[in-house]
Amino acid sequence: MEEAVYEKIKINIKKLLNIDLNQYKAEQMMRRLDSWLVRAGAASWDEYLKTLANDSKELAKFRDYLTINVSEFFRDQDRWTTLRQKVLPTLIKEAISKPEIASRGSLRIWSAGCSNGSEPYTLAIMLDELAPGRPHQIIATDLDRTILTRARNRGPYTVEDTRNVAPDQRTKFFEAGGPPYYIKEVLQKKITFKEHNLLMDPFEKGFDLIVCRNVIIYFTVDAKAELYKRFYDSLRPGGVLFLGGTEIIPKPAEIGFSNMGGSFYGKDGR
Repeated sequence: MEEAVYEKIKINIKKLLNIDLNQYKAEQMMRRLDSWLVRAGAASWDEYLKTLANDSKELAKFRDYLTINVSEFFRDQDRWTTLRQKVLPTLIKEAISKPEIASRGSLRIWSAGCSNGSEPYTLAIMLDELAPGRPHQIIATDLDRTILTRARNRGPYTVEDTRNVAPDQRTKFFEAGGPPYYIKEVLQKKITFKEHNLLMDPFEKGFDLIVCRNVIIYFTVDAKAELYKRFYDSLRPGGVLFLGGTEIIPKPAEIGFSNMGGSFYGKDGR
């Protein structure tokens, strides 16, 4: 793709979808766009951009494609094991004992870039197992409206999506039958799903845990640096940021984070 064509696409996407492609890695996004043009059967980007401006259904499909969605329950099991065995028990204990947060007695968690909902549902499963009956607050957000609808509808989830779910968890937290699989309504009620643009929209404050995994890898260095600072500001002192396996904050101490190892970063102040 020529640079001039990409510049034109970026201008039109910002205008039509309010998505700023300048925040994404250019080479990756160009390849993704070229692939979509072939799938859409358009002769050129000039032709396809005209279609997008006049066809709301095609625009919605294109928006869904741009918002990359790859997720599954308990993805990267070793890191979820660390969350279960070390991070969450400490946060739960603090939620009960620390005077400044003990008034709520439960955790406030944000699953950012939640995709099909498997990540926030994984969090809800863990919390039910570690602290049953405690009313933790899980907010799950994504830019993709279609995938959020699937998350709100509790599925459907494939065999691949649920390959790391234990048999007893499948029995307790999923509807009988399948594949495809659906989460039980009682678990879905523990999560608030919202549309949210990480690069454009304001962040809420006071989270004990923010989980944003395998999302930031698509962004530019500058966009990543800004997001790390904003995540830091959204955590309470002592809160934890949980990133994907290949997502590393270069100099966490300059922001105020302590590297806890295994994709976890703690906000100073515990």
